[in-house]
Amino acid sequence: MSTGTILAISGRLRPMLEHRLPDGLDVRWFMTKEEALEAVPEAEIGWFDTSDLDAMVKILRAAKSLKWLNSNFSGLDFLPFDLLLEREITVTNGAGINAITIAEYVVMGMLNIAKGYRDVVHAQDRKEWLHESPGKRELFGSKALLLGYGAIGRLIKPRLEAFDVDVTVVRRNGGEGALTPDQWGDQLGDFDWVILAVPATPETNTMIGADELAAMKSNAVVVNIARGTLIDQPALVECLQAKTIGGAFLDVTTPEPLPADHPLWTLDNAHITMHLSGRSQDKMFQRGGDRFLDNLAKYMRGEPVAPVFDPVLGY
Repeated sequence: MSTGTILAISGRLRPMLEHRLPDGLDVRWFMTKEEALEAVPEAEIGWFDTSDLDAMVKILRAAKSLKWLNSNFSGLDFLPFDLLLEREITVTNGAGINAITIAEYVVMGMLNIAKGYRDVVHAQDRKEWLHESPGKRELFGSKALLLGYGAIGRLIKPRLEAFDVDVTVVRRNGGEGALTPDQWGDQLGDFDWVILAVPATPETNTMIGADELAAMKSNAVVVNIARGTLIDQPALVECLQAKTIGGAFLDVTTPEPLPADHPLWTLDNAHITMHLSGRSQDKMFQRGGDRFLDNLAKYMRGEPVAPVFDPVLGY
């Protein structure tokens, strides 16, 4: 029988966390799904992150005593929200942990497209000396619509403003010069860049569809570092094939991985980066571990943990 609060946690985190865990815990480490299913039924606290999302859901369902679930994932739309609500599980997510590297990725993607850098790399592969730049756009003076002003959006904006990009923010409650969700659609034709940084919810599903794409400037570029479901992907493919917009920088797609025969792979105005933006760093687990330990100390003292994911809102 356990003599302390039971924590079930992935063994991959053990080298980083074990020596830093407080006293009073009964820690159940696991490496495989099978080991996890044995470790979690009595756990009060759990950190079940795995790249196998279906397995993560099964592990969650088996954790029938769980009171607090921690995750490095920012988007948790794959979890059963009804179960979280029914069991009254507090969930802390990874909001902000990857914000710096994702914000940098947005700038990289925009510069890559503006300067035609992918074509420069291909020329190097061919050992061909180019005499003209394949991209002649400048970020300076361009206008960006930033949909979403959470942890990531708040870092994207100043980084683009450093390049003298005029950034207009869209957020749920507006304020401070921001647009509200019912205002931005009529202004789509004003922007050179449309950046998606909102959570995946029923309200944001296919928020960029055929009508929105048709309203964009002919050289507008869509940048999506949020979720593939935010865009009507068939409509986007049709637009890119017809070249009615300038291009798309897609860190996320539907589905993932993108099938090898999907037309997005073959389009010269589509840039696919395989959901790598949050992984393009070496500090993700360090930041996540530090946050977890800080929250764990608070939890053991009966204090609130943060940031709390709200299954009702979906973020």
